[in-house]
Amino acid sequence: MQRRSFLTAGTSAAIGSFWGNWLRAAQTKTTQQGMAKPTGKAKSVILIFNCGAPSQIDLWDMKPLAGDNIRGEFLPIPTETPGIEISELMPNLVRHTGKMAILRSVHHQHGGHNSGMYWSIVGRPYRIDSTLINPSRADLPSIGTLTGWLAQQDGYSGALPPYVITPKPHCDSFAYITPGQFGACLGPKYDPLVLDADPNDKNFKVQNLGMPDGVDSQRLLARQSLLGQFTAAQTPILHPQIADMDVNYSKAFTLASSASASAAFDLSRESDKLRDKYGRHSWGQSHLLARRLVEAGVPFVTTVNGPSITWDTHKDNFGRMKNTLVPPMEIAYAALLDDLSERGLLDSTLVVWMGDFGRTPIINADGGRDHWPQCYTMILAGGGIRGGQYVGESDKTGAAPWVRPITPADVHATIFTALGYDPHAITYHTTDGRPIPLSEGQPIREVL
Repeated sequence: MQRRSFLTAGTSAAIGSFWGNWLRAAQTKTTQQGMAKPTGKAKSVILIFNCGAPSQIDLWDMKPLAGDNIRGEFLPIPTETPGIEISELMPNLVRHTGKMAILRSVHHQHGGHNSGMYWSIVGRPYRIDSTLINPSRADLPSIGTLTGWLAQQDGYSGALPPYVITPKPHCDSFAYITPGQFGACLGPKYDPLVLDADPNDKNFKVQNLGMPDGVDSQRLLARQSLLGQFTAAQTPILHPQIADMDVNYSKAFTLASSASASAAFDLSRESDKLRDKYGRHSWGQSHLLARRLVEAGVPFVTTVNGPSITWDTHKDNFGRMKNTLVPPMEIAYAALLDDLSERGLLDSTLVVWMGDFGRTPIINADGGRDHWPQCYTMILAGGGIRGGQYVGESDKTGAAPWVRPITPADVHATIFTALGYDPHAITYHTTDGRPIPLSEGQPIREVL
């Protein structure tokens, strides 16, 4: 039974019959294969993730009337949208607020970086609130992983993986990598391609992309054939890790042999003027690469504005935001929105801006702000989103949601809905066989 087709049924009897079949289909992966492609306006997603958690009160949800120990050093400035003000640190974004839905009442309950990132990208809490955690196959998958999985269920077969992370993974130091961002319980087939390389490097190259030196396409095919002969001659070993190896071999051969995949990552094809506009730094070139990837058909790209927890401003919050953190971020963000719009891609590309959580309203003794998941801000733009508005409101100090509380799960439900998927009807399975809906949140109807 195809997705949403029961809505066209003409009689209550037909609806009852369709409903039973449709529910059964929604519970299995196999029956989701071959479903009609989604009809949402958004066709792809770019997630800008600020690892370490940026201060919402100094960027998007300013409190100029609060006391000195709360409002901070920066002033709000007007934007192109009457009634919307943003920080003076973001002058390049004042002309883009008409595209943005600014969600000021997002909240969850995990204050550790990795568990906070998990809740933000998975839409559900991790089993413990901790920074000292790493991925496992028992994790629930992130929204990027699920979008890639859905794309493959709908027939995506491009040479490029359906989910790419640039330049580095979500993490708190490179010893503790955020769970959920890989294939998780869906398996290694749905692992993203993580570049682990800086697109701003002069000799930027994606590892294992393209032919090795001295190997042409015929030789590569011969190697693949030889590997297949060895595999066929062996006694089958029924173990999950062996299956994982087979999946990874297949991915490696596809990437190595694909000219289109190599071309998508080739930033030298862009003009120097455009590269300069994005900013000649890791964040800027990662944003530009994200645009190239969605243009090449990749459904989901995450650009991690790190590395690691760069935005963790426990000390010197104002100096770091003013001098090192915000300028490259807002320049790259503005350039991305401009570029997508000029190429006619913004209507079909949903751009999401988020972090682990927010930062404390109260400024600490070191001139910093500490972790604060109780209330923070996320931004949605493009992809059919109704911009030029605030959704939700924090209280007078920014400590808690005051109007229209929003959870990460609600944001995820909104993204899936914008992509044309029913977040409650479509399910995947955990490692112990339980069916789980894409999201347990409610779509934010004001922005759709």
